[in-house]
Amino acid sequence: MTNDHTDRIKKRYNRVARVYDLLEAPMELMAQGRLREEVFSHVEGRVLEVGIGTGKNIDYYPEGVKVVGIDFSEKMLERAREKLHRIDVKIDLIEMDAQDMTFADNTFDTLVTTCVFCSVPDPIKGLKEINRVCKPEGKVIMLEHVRSKNLVLGKFMDLINPIPVRLWGANINRKTVENVREAGLKIVEVKDVATSLVKLIIAKPS
Repeated sequence: MTNDHTDRIKKRYNRVARVYDLLEAPMELMAQGRLREEVFSHVEGRVLEVGIGTGKNIDYYPEGVKVVGIDFSEKMLERAREKLHRIDVKIDLIEMDAQDMTFADNTFDTLVTTCVFCSVPDPIKGLKEINRVCKPEGKVIMLEHVRSKNLVLGKFMDLINPIPVRLWGANINRKTVENVREAGLKIVEVKDVATSLVKLIIAKPS
């Protein structure tokens, strides 16, 4: 069952689903499209996309992969379904909470997230679920924005963080690299891909 906090965040994403792509259009034009290409050059086998949202990544999947996409917002998934007709890759979309997945242990070869763990209410719990459902020889690929380590900018991000949280549920000051380690995943690589605020994280299950 979802708790009250999760329900609040879910409702916020349902509320903005219709205009979500428009809200993120400036970032997409500047860098996100290029970064998504890099992320999806690494995927293979049976893939789980955690937090597929409105389906921004579906155009980047290579041929031959089998994809399941989950999201806890039914309205975001409705937007994703509208895009499925334009690709050849088969993607199964399921309404599911990243913090409480119903998949068996060791199910997926690749798990991927793009700007998702700013929104998962309990990121450690969600990352532990990723660790659980990833095959022992599999990999986890994450493109995530994080809190700046710059003293002034980091404090500023903390100060304004309540604004995006209240508008649509995204935290801009998460320490996601540290959270990945705390959840028990083994980090293989961390690379700054759009200044130090956006990182490509590649990890293995424990």
